[in-house]
Amino acid sequence: MRKSPIRKPLGLLIGGILAATAFNAQSAGFAIIENSASGMGNAFAGAAAVAEDASTVYFNPAGLTNLSGSQLVAAGHIIVPSADFSNRGSYVNPALTGGAPIAGSLSGTNDDGGETAFVPNLYYATQINDQWFAGVGINAPFGLATKYDDDWVGRYHAIRSEIKTININPSIAYKLNERFSLGGGVSAQYINATLSNNVDFGTICYGLEAQIPQLPDGTCAAAGMIPTGSDGYAKVKGTDWSFGFNLGAMINFTDHTRVGLAYRSSISQNLEGSADFRVPANFQAILNMGIPLFSDTNAKADIDLPESASISLYHAFNDQWAVLADATWTKWSRFDKLVIKYDNPAQPDTVQPENWDNNMRYSLGATYSPNQTWIFRAGWAYDETPISRTKDRTPRIPGNDRTWVALGLGYRMTNSLSLDAAYSHLFIDDTKLDALDHSTGHQLIGNYESDVDIFSAQLNYKF
Repeated sequence: MRKSPIRKPLGLLIGGILAATAFNAQSAGFAIIENSASGMGNAFAGAAAVAEDASTVYFNPAGLTNLSGSQLVAAGHIIVPSADFSNRGSYVNPALTGGAPIAGSLSGTNDDGGETAFVPNLYYATQINDQWFAGVGINAPFGLATKYDDDWVGRYHAIRSEIKTININPSIAYKLNERFSLGGGVSAQYINATLSNNVDFGTICYGLEAQIPQLPDGTCAAAGMIPTGSDGYAKVKGTDWSFGFNLGAMINFTDHTRVGLAYRSSISQNLEGSADFRVPANFQAILNMGIPLFSDTNAKADIDLPESASISLYHAFNDQWAVLADATWTKWSRFDKLVIKYDNPAQPDTVQPENWDNNMRYSLGATYSPNQTWIFRAGWAYDETPISRTKDRTPRIPGNDRTWVALGLGYRMTNSLSLDAAYSHLFIDDTKLDALDHSTGHQLIGNYESDVDIFSAQLNYKF
């Protein structure tokens, strides 16, 4: 009987090499809420009801009816995340070495996967007549940027994770009367994703030895294949354009109190691209014996980006003071698994369970306008994580429940030109991780200490 330190079904053995493919951003999950600097100052409290500038195109298109004339808004956000990992006993598949620690340059210390990113926004709004209003927004509603050293202890789970989106969102709004407005828009959304990690071909070789007849016992050892010592590399990337819609309503109960309702649809992205592998020379020699695995190939993956719904409140006590509140629900349960399919018929699919939950975000804010020149903002938010179970977390998304504290200000330079600036700090609960590498059985165990700083600025021009 053939013996091997690792015996897994071939599909699981090969298919797990690009597993653990969630994404990290500054709203829970991999959403990006940083879509205006004016809203940032209030931690986006009341985002669907404020309607103070053209960024309402994204947050609630019905808010366009609050804007007169035409307006152009350009904003940018510098996001500075920190995600310090502390190893807490990560180990090699016990069937190989009895559970020895995974070797790595940072196996006993920390690694920071956070990477600074810049997120831009651009909006235009115009009044067509007394009842009809239109606008268009260009922003990035989802995104990620994390990167680790290629010899860190979690290298089999993640090295590089990057996702970029561009959302083009033309919208229109209709003012039924002084109390009620409706709005809607369509979204053309582009996505570009890249994921990479090291592959422990030493362990995989022993697993193949147990299942492929043309590999006799001792082939891997004779070739010098060593578990956790014969690393290669895998990268998958893909792009797609897809479409969705958003709807909104604005209800003005009084001249000082209004409620905004907003809904954004889910968007099904069907990414197509490539999977590239870097295989050690001694393992490639074994593959050349007639094993058609780990060759560069086209690949595709389907991702359902979630729908969300918000209810927001804006109430002005007088000309100087106003309070804001918001509750937003996101259907992250759509992200229950990720499947990567390869054009190479011999390469089994990657199937990674995600098991995310729906989540809520709550926020409160206030504004103070001492005169027509200045406005001061403050806000607080609590953002639930959709990944509540330790075993479902990965180093691609080292996040947990987060609390926002935000400050901002606006300065009117002329009747046409104004500037907004804001700063937010995100306190993220310590995140325990107990992640299995499905291709090898190695276990990454540790704890993340994370936080995020966000700096935002915005220029507004009315004409």
